[in-house]
Amino acid sequence: MKLKVCGLSNPSEVEICINNNVNFCGFILNYPKSHRYISYEKAKKLLGINKNNTQFVGVLVQPSLEELKKFSQLNLDYFQLYGQYDNKSLKKIKDEFEKKVIATIQVKNKSDIEIYKNLEDASDIILWDSSGYEKSLSWNHSWIKDIKIKGEKMIAGNITKDKLGNLSKLADIIDVSGALETNKVKDTQKIIEFVKYLKKINNEN
Repeated sequence: MKLKVCGLSNPSEVEICINNNVNFCGFILNYPKSHRYISYEKAKKLLGINKNNTQFVGVLVQPSLEELKKFSQLNLDYFQLYGQYDNKSLKKIKDEFEKKVIATIQVKNKSDIEIYKNLEDASDIILWDSSGYEKSLSWNHSWIKDIKIKGEKMIAGNITKDKLGNLSKLADIIDVSGALETNKVKDTQKIIEFVKYLKKINNEN
């Protein structure tokens, strides 16, 4: 199971993720209501760090065409998109901006899980996330247990270390943010401990 650490905002956080072989680093680029939001100029500096094999993800909430154009200039591997999309619109974004795509489904009810059917043909990764932008809300991750998709399955929403054993049976990637913070700031020690524990879980499976 791979790991995405989301909401990074300073060089030490990014470097600790890269040095500990975190698979994906996520950056909140156009949602200033989030305490994890970073400006374009700050993102440009952070994305200039030598990332080795780590993939950089730009998290975009209902981005405009102009925002997509602007952020496509950054050293990003993926656009993670929140909004109303389908295979046609996602393919257009991939083709025009030459970025891989993580299509996000915000889960309120079990029926929301099925939205992936309109997204998977053009998505590299499908992310099932909680319904709130500001708070990491719980939802029943086991709802995606039997789903098979063409790309990789990612889950987010109130993910903590004690849940990793069960989650490894459900998804290819976990997306973690709040569990790695102290007082709303990324805690490098928590990142190190989480990565170590995830490695242990992966070795057991």
